[in-house]
Amino acid sequence: MSAPPSGPREGTPNRRQHRILTAVAGVVALLVYGALAAGSLAVLSALWKVRVDPVAAGVGLLVGTLVVAYLSVRVGTRRVLDRIDAREMPEPRLPGVYALLDDLAASMAVDRPRLLVARLDAPNAFALETAGRRTVVLNASLFDLLDRAEFEALLAHELAHLERRDGFVGTVALSLSQLVVIALELLLSPAVFLLTGTALFVAWNRGDPYSWPDTLPGRVRRAVETSVAVVGMTATLLFRAYSRRREYAADERAAEVTGRPLALASALRKLDRAASREFGSLSPVWTHGEVESEEERRLREVFSTHPRIEDRIAKLRELADEGAASVTRVPIE
Repeated sequence: MSAPPSGPREGTPNRRQHRILTAVAGVVALLVYGALAAGSLAVLSALWKVRVDPVAAGVGLLVGTLVVAYLSVRVGTRRVLDRIDAREMPEPRLPGVYALLDDLAASMAVDRPRLLVARLDAPNAFALETAGRRTVVLNASLFDLLDRAEFEALLAHELAHLERRDGFVGTVALSLSQLVVIALELLLSPAVFLLTGTALFVAWNRGDPYSWPDTLPGRVRRAVETSVAVVGMTATLLFRAYSRRREYAADERAAEVTGRPLALASALRKLDRAASREFGSLSPVWTHGEVESEEERRLREVFSTHPRIEDRIAKLRELADEGAASVTRVPIE
């Protein structure tokens, strides 16, 4: 018996339609991202044609950074205070605390700040650059946890932050780094858009649109984005390092004003122990019930805004041993 005559392959029209549709999708993606690239290039060209004087541009950038930082401080501090439900304590209720505050403010270049008391998750104190009058927030547990010398040293540390405007200066530095990253992203946006469109065009024509990151233009795009991310990460690490230096400087200033560096060291140790008891296995030194590795500890320290308590205590002990301040020795329990 002879075989029946062969007809057209089943499914061929569908494959051709699929290829046409994917090719059209690739062209559309290329056109859309090409238009975005052209638009961003036009914006950059217009900015270039303005030919702003470099000095004027620098001044404008500085003013813009200060405005952004100021707004961040105003909005950010208000949100913090609303979240923790901090209450201002009248002076008759805390006469001893206010007396310490007045003595310290008189010894430092800062007006007496507003004193707020809150019930935080862990014993803590921090200073805020609030509108009109700067603020120190204390956890209610500190009144029972610290003795007078330790409490005074901790207050002096927070006033040192206000004296040097650490909060505002840090916000300015962070805002400037963010503006630099945004400017870099704007500068590279035409290339990023064009690379994205080309990668999608190639991937759609291959019939595998999800493979666009693995195409040559997709890999180049990823390298560009990685470079921008590295710049942003470097800025973040520099900001965190700056913040840690300011903590050491505030410790030194508190030791200088009070003359008791070991009192501050003792206060820091008590706060650290109290926080560890409060959080238990959720403490930062634990990860899912296991002690963190040395690599994890170092990574956490690099990204932290505060130095390790052990390092701060060691420096305060060095101050005491060197006679950098008039030391009244307070044992660290």
